[in-house]
Amino acid sequence: MYEATTRNIRVVAEPFFVDSESQPEEHHFFWAYRIELENHGDEPVQLISRYWHITDARGNVEEVRGPGVVGDQPIIAPGESFSYESGCPLSTPSGIMRGHYNFRQGAEDDKFMVAIPAFSLDSEYEHSSVN
Repeated sequence: MYEATTRNIRVVAEPFFVDSESQPEEHHFFWAYRIELENHGDEPVQLISRYWHITDARGNVEEVRGPGVVGDQPIIAPGESFSYESGCPLSTPSGIMRGHYNFRQGAEDDKFMVAIPAFSLDSEYEHSSVN
């Protein structure tokens, strides 16, 4: 598991390779990941958007932006959490993901960014070699 805390919002990421959704012979590798967002602050917060920076084993980068997560813009009360699962396909057997969420809180619509910890996408199909 990977974790980071920004402004009392703890983000825990847990990736796992999904062999049944992958086709290595066709250069298609798939990971699922579970994210848990915990509000350790004193006020409710709302997740309004996300940004992902995904890098495959060849260094190719894909950026993903959008409102909320999995079709939701959850409000997380103090002491509560929200979790979801999603997925990431790559054409290489390994990669890395990182990013951030944009949140808002309070009556004054205070907006802030919460870091998503970088996490590794590893599979048994990655063949490392030492030159």
